[in-house]
Amino acid sequence: MSKAMVWTGRVLSTLLVLALLAGIVFAFAKPDDVKKQMAPYGYPANSVMPIVVAEACCVILYAIPQTSVLGAILLTGYLGGAVSTHVRAGESTWWMAVLVGVIAWLALLLREPRLKGLLPLRR
Repeated sequence: MSKAMVWTGRVLSTLLVLALLAGIVFAFAKPDDVKKQMAPYGYPANSVMPIVVAEACCVILYAIPQTSVLGAILLTGYLGGAVSTHVRAGESTWWMAVLVGVIAWLALLLREPRLKGLLPLRR
């Protein structure tokens, strides 16, 4: 694996973690705004903080190199819920959650050479 690939993976991972952390910080700083944003999706106000805490746990696990694979798996599940929510609401923005998941795994594959052997791709 080249150094450029590893560094590309690190940069992508860092940008992804920073973007997700920005949303988490916003949710903790302005919980009432987040509750209003989630209400049209049918989420009760008391479910917002557990959802944000779950996202924070996934992001933290993803950011730590020793737990990054577990974090990516959990983040994929979390993003699956986001896709489901947007599809159910009839919004066309569901693909953004899919894209975040793809970027998370691509970045992880680029920075973690041991994962390449697990891919079902052949030369």
